[in-house]
Amino acid sequence: MSNEKKSVDHDLIRELAELLTETGLTEIEFQDDDTRIRVARNAAPAASAAVPVTAALPTADGPEPPAMTDDPADDPGVVLSPMVGTAYLSPEPGARPYVDIGEHVRSGQTVMIVEAMKTMNQIPAPRSGTLTRILIEDGQPVEYGEPLMIIE
Repeated sequence: MSNEKKSVDHDLIRELAELLTETGLTEIEFQDDDTRIRVARNAAPAASAAVPVTAALPTADGPEPPAMTDDPADDPGVVLSPMVGTAYLSPEPGARPYVDIGEHVRSGQTVMIVEAMKTMNQIPAPRSGTLTRILIEDGQPVEYGEPLMIIE
């Protein structure tokens, strides 16, 4: 093992810190072949709001409706963000979205992009089906593993 000290890339650290501010994220990590940099900032814990839950009542003329899940991440058709970044629903501002609610998508079809480190990453549909919900706004910062949309 060498005692040689590695140089710190201050410009990269500043760029990552700026990305935190721009996106409103609390931490970001960058890893290269032999370099790993994690930048984090302390943020006040978000106040949790009480969300009213309404139960579907069975009707006399049909079977009980399926139970609705409070957490979209539990849905079997959820598309999760593979990275931290900014999510966009269309290829450029003002363009038609990659896919609209109610449209059929094919497995592997691009459904949105996530910009990370000034790179546009296409997000493919993990399965074929119909897009039933979009869980984010265009241009919204997203975290790794955050639910983005539901394909049933």
